[in-house]
Amino acid sequence: MDRLQIQGGVALEGEVRISGAKNASLPILAATLLASEPVTVGNVPHLQDVTTMIELLGQMGVTIMVDERMRVEVDATSLNRTVAPYELVKTMRASILVLGPLLSRFGQADVSLPGGCAIGPRPVNIHVAGLQAMGADISIENGYIRARASRLKGVRLVLDTVTVTGTENLMMAAVLADGETMLENAAREPEVVDLANFLNAMGAKVRGAGTDKIIIEGVTKLHSAEYNVLPDRIETGTYLIAGAITGGHVRISNTRPEHLDAVLAKLEQAGATLKIGSDWVELDMRGRRPKSVDVRTAPYPAFPTDMQAQFAALNTVADGVGTIIETIFENRFMHMLEMRRMGAEIRLEGNTAIIKGVSKLQAAPIMATDLRASASLVLAGLVAEGCTVIDRIYHIDRGYESIEEKFASLGAQITRLP
Repeated sequence: MDRLQIQGGVALEGEVRISGAKNASLPILAATLLASEPVTVGNVPHLQDVTTMIELLGQMGVTIMVDERMRVEVDATSLNRTVAPYELVKTMRASILVLGPLLSRFGQADVSLPGGCAIGPRPVNIHVAGLQAMGADISIENGYIRARASRLKGVRLVLDTVTVTGTENLMMAAVLADGETMLENAAREPEVVDLANFLNAMGAKVRGAGTDKIIIEGVTKLHSAEYNVLPDRIETGTYLIAGAITGGHVRISNTRPEHLDAVLAKLEQAGATLKIGSDWVELDMRGRRPKSVDVRTAPYPAFPTDMQAQFAALNTVADGVGTIIETIFENRFMHMLEMRRMGAEIRLEGNTAIIKGVSKLQAAPIMATDLRASASLVLAGLVAEGCTVIDRIYHIDRGYESIEEKFASLGAQITRLP
């Protein structure tokens, strides 16, 4: 199993180009199942989770071609199997996103209950209840969601809680339904908007994405389209924090700064100087130690849970005491225990972490526990004295494209060990 080795203490300097968003690519690839003609998706990141989704589509008989620039052409007309098996779903929770498209277009789906990151339960009851309200017959048998429907019916759905994958699954199911579907208390994330834009490019009629009320007017079929996935806002935030935590100067290109308002505000509170353009952000922290910041995660447009671990790393070496409150997922503080082994002063009280900044972290052998936690440990390694080795980095490869090459281009002393 691969490991990352990092020699800390280098102030990062240079430019990084951001890849396509993982959390937009996965639902968009699932949505290609809805089209009656071939579809091409560009700016897809080369990640383990994307490979898993492509493999899942391939197992269903879908014809897929991927070129050297990660442009993915999908032809779902050859689909001959409507099953998402446990072997693939257990490695990636986003596999549940094929449930809505399969049921809507083919009238049946057998999807394994998901596995994924060890950051607490993320139940699929909202997906199931929504599809049942649209007329689907659903049972749970032998660990699989077994769904059947002749044609789904448009309905008004008020989601119990704000859920990104739930919103996406039901939105995809609704595009081929009979009549109008209204999703209330819908997720507002940019990735939800990107999926809606992709669906509309194929001939769907979706409006209101980006607000808490999405209205979908059902159509009878979707046609071919070419579409480019939006840039990854979490990758953007991670490299900006890398610049801040190391006292460096970095420019992030091919990004969407307007999707990062909450993160950029916290970086300025931490003492960073920011310059912002239409598709770039420049951060300067040269000669300054970051100041501690308080963070509370909440659904978009508030502070994203996927940036919590990275700010925890920043707070470990910042001046002062910072509090991090995690409201979205339980069990999402496991990286804190690893940072303690590097000398971080962290007190955990339920869903709250109180972090008193120290002047230096010390290198130690550490272990990644989930995707974003892995990124935070890389950030900690960049500022630790000595050589840090991070184990189980397959988590990182699920969500960060070419992470060691990108950090090396900024001057980091980082190596992948087999």
